[in-house]
Amino acid sequence: MDWDKLRIFHAVAEAGSFTHAGKSLNLSQSAVSRQVSTLEESLGVTLFHRHARGLLLTEQGELLHKTARDIFAKLSMIEGQLMDTRKLPEGPLRITVAEFIGSTWLAPKLAEFREDHPDIQLTVLLEDSILDLGMREADAAIRLYEPEQPDLVQRHLTTIHFHVCGSKDYFKKHGKPKKAKDLKNHTLIGYPENVTEPFTDPNWIFRIAGVDPDHNTNMLMMNSLYAIHKAVITGAGIAALPDYLVTKSDDIEIVLPEIERDGVEMYFVYPEERRKSQRIAAFRDFLLKSISATEF
Repeated sequence: MDWDKLRIFHAVAEAGSFTHAGKSLNLSQSAVSRQVSTLEESLGVTLFHRHARGLLLTEQGELLHKTARDIFAKLSMIEGQLMDTRKLPEGPLRITVAEFIGSTWLAPKLAEFREDHPDIQLTVLLEDSILDLGMREADAAIRLYEPEQPDLVQRHLTTIHFHVCGSKDYFKKHGKPKKAKDLKNHTLIGYPENVTEPFTDPNWIFRIAGVDPDHNTNMLMMNSLYAIHKAVITGAGIAALPDYLVTKSDDIEIVLPEIERDGVEMYFVYPEERRKSQRIAAFRDFLLKSISATEF
């Protein structure tokens, strides 16, 4: 099987069209289409159903695509391992992190990392969903739970503490809750159901308030803790926020300070085979230094 044609087929299968694949490969649409047709002729099977709205893999195409995807994932993994043998921390590094940690805590600190390691090409993926590190969807991850996979190296970073908060303007207009059950008389902000949760039990505030999200209209749902933080600042309602966000905002005030949920544990994890990576080690050390300067 011609390797170059397999590479082009893989790009087309991933992109879903000859045009989009051509852009990623720096080839014309006609050249990509011709290469795929030649591959189909050499194999004696049809790999794509062609229709006006794009391309659809045939059963044979699905089989080849699965194999090609595994091959390219393994090649990517080997490429990373080869780069890990370099003595200096340089080259690409992909980190996946929960959206709210990435946007509110990590992003403002990355200028320092870039100054210390200008030869590392850093990509940060803000994903509440779990990316597969073994398949090189990312090189390493900041996760808000203890990983169970035995082939992952894990370093505990810190514990994130949460309290019930609202803006000072909100409390001037609506008063402060004196006890947990008073929360049901206020607008509560939390996560919608059926979305990927950034950590376990993000709607803890609903439970302590004794309200059912399905039968309570006095609430606001948002699938971003960063957005929830902004909504609280502008007086939209009350929410459970991490302490590190509250302490740096003069507009937010903690209420019911005696009520605190279990802390959310934060870990830095990466595959065992990447243990010798100088890039991952550099980012790990940067995280530990930054963690020590933050009150979580």
